[in-house]
Amino acid sequence: MGPLAGFRIVEFAGIGPGPMTAMLFADLGASVIRLERLMPSGLGIGVPTRYELLTRSRPSVAVDLKHPGGIALAGDLIVKADALIEGFRPGTMERLGLGPEAMLARNPRLVYGRITGWGQTGPLAAAAGHDLNYLALTGALHAIGRAGSKPTPPLNLVADFGGGALYLAFGMACAMVEAQRSGKGQVVDAAMTEGAASLMTLFYGLHAAGQHRLQRGSNLLDSGSAIYETYECADGGFISIAPIELKFREVLFEQLGVPYTTDDGAALRGQLEKLFRTRTRDEWCAVLEGTDACFAPVLSMAEAPHHPHNVARGSFVEVAGVVQPAPAPRFSRTPSARPTPPQAPGAGARSALADWDIAQGRIEELFARRVLGEPEIQKDKVPSS
Repeated sequence: MGPLAGFRIVEFAGIGPGPMTAMLFADLGASVIRLERLMPSGLGIGVPTRYELLTRSRPSVAVDLKHPGGIALAGDLIVKADALIEGFRPGTMERLGLGPEAMLARNPRLVYGRITGWGQTGPLAAAAGHDLNYLALTGALHAIGRAGSKPTPPLNLVADFGGGALYLAFGMACAMVEAQRSGKGQVVDAAMTEGAASLMTLFYGLHAAGQHRLQRGSNLLDSGSAIYETYECADGGFISIAPIELKFREVLFEQLGVPYTTDDGAALRGQLEKLFRTRTRDEWCAVLEGTDACFAPVLSMAEAPHHPHNVARGSFVEVAGVVQPAPAPRFSRTPSARPTPPQAPGAGARSALADWDIAQGRIEELFARRVLGEPEIQKDKVPSS
């Protein structure tokens, strides 16, 4: 099921944007096989396998890439693949003998997806880093935060996942479409710094036009506006309002019983802060939700899956007892299948390799020689709420 059914992708296990990209492809129907190291699994966050949701919907093969047999197996899988995902430091795949030049020589149609923080070249290419560092280099981190405060880390949504995983997935999908026409693959060099910078395109334009100041918390979309803001309610909950357009601001003020004004300064902010504290969050939902006031309650992760709109849309699903976001986006004719649970390293290796046309005798020989690893048995503990 899914629009990418029939495509085969080899994923070299990593953290952050690599597994996110592979999850997106698997969610949309591609046959993704995840090659893990022969060591305990983990995305660097220390949770049991069932909660490593970025590894859902695909089998895991634990393989020793320091052994010639493991390298040979990986190479043979790549030859059968439409695409590859790797997020190692530049030069690692080349040292393994699995770099683009070697693999494209064996599989000319291969789309070779590479995700790094700084890119494959440049003075920082070999340096370690994480989402926050990559975001810092783009101008985006400097712009995120309230007036008088230091820059605020926006989780790792912007560089890792927005500028990294989504740009890699889009780039690979584009290259896969082009390869269908030309018969030729290519390398997709996705740098999180460049993806995050691309996400800032609007704001670079506004800044060049003199309409976005460098000072944090002084612009329309960065908490500098009273009508693009969150407000605390009587019960300690929060609501959000964002009626940027004047016609929507009119609706908000009408629903609130506040005289219409185009002023957007400290006086209006103070008025709204005082007003929203007079009712609970649910009481404000009863007044404003579903109107054109550009309103929504600020929900926690515990609350969001149960909101009536998310329930009606099926925005979240429960898989093996774990509530998680459903595959997105939606497709009218080729809908995505329901996600399957994450697998421990090596789980499903035999069936997955057989599906990729690896001979059964070779599979058993690799297990016997400890080139392939059996899955570890984990005793998952349900976290306390």
